[in-house]
Amino acid sequence: MDKYSQLIEYLQGHDAFKGKILENEPIAPKTTFKIGGTARLFIAPENYISFQFTLSYIVKENIKFFILGGGSNIVFTDGQYDGVVLSTQEFNDAEIFPFGDIPQDFGKFTFAKNQILVTCFSGTPMATLVNFCTKNDISGMEQFAGLPGTVGGAVFMNARCFDKSISDVIFYTTHMDYSTPEVTLHHTLFDSSKWDYKVSPFQNNKSFITTVTFLLTKKWGGEQLSIAKECKKYIAERVDKGHFKFPSAGSVFKNNHEFGKPSGKIIDEAGLKGYTFGGAKIADFHGNFIINTGNAKATDIKELVSHTQKIVNEKFGFLLEPEIIFVDN
Repeated sequence: MDKYSQLIEYLQGHDAFKGKILENEPIAPKTTFKIGGTARLFIAPENYISFQFTLSYIVKENIKFFILGGGSNIVFTDGQYDGVVLSTQEFNDAEIFPFGDIPQDFGKFTFAKNQILVTCFSGTPMATLVNFCTKNDISGMEQFAGLPGTVGGAVFMNARCFDKSISDVIFYTTHMDYSTPEVTLHHTLFDSSKWDYKVSPFQNNKSFITTVTFLLTKKWGGEQLSIAKECKKYIAERVDKGHFKFPSAGSVFKNNHEFGKPSGKIIDEAGLKGYTFGGAKIADFHGNFIINTGNAKATDIKELVSHTQKIVNEKFGFLLEPEIIFVDN
């Protein structure tokens, strides 16, 4: 019996695990790029205990794995990913968080009358969070309307939309530390010194974001309609910019303010708009978008990213830093 069969048997034999277990599962449909082969094992735990239980076994047995949210910034290998894809898709919900439930070790807080806390699991789609806020007359998430992916992914990358970073509205987070098989739970009050442009404290370490609690604003009276109006405005702007014309991962490269211009503008000035490799193409409508024209492979995206970095560096002396994450064997 191989390690994957042993893992399946272990999970199915314990009441602590609730969720989906799928073998040789296609990955491309689970990413916004629509690229990738299959996962040897795809597991979607339903709750805290199931996630912790699964993660503990995987770490203990030294099984390769990747935690997948909404797949909006990911390019999976073209063949089979010989490991476990641990999905947050079943790990989602959003609700108003009572002030009285704030962890006591955070100390005491005084909130304004119109302030409100909203908490959600990391697998909650950003669209679900935005819709929840809109229906409950809560403002603060409007700029993220239309953003694909999950809350966990957006927080991990510290997503930035229309000059607003998601860290601007974070109150506190909880996470699992899987540096050891014990997989311990922690809660952390937001500390601005640990966040920056497209940077979060969860990058480059063994932490899995479990929940995020946001500090937002409750609206009353005539202000309520303005939330939905703002959301529609930002969605319309994304549509106008071509965000949904083709499968993509949104912005490919981070902006670097030292360059003096957005990465998309620099790529445009390098004459790379429309450049194609295989089924991947630098969008005609946005220099910082690589699109899947229909049959792109992970290798095509890699080649196009590498070529763009090379040409921009040769022309302007800038080394563009990719945002997208490549998942290889």
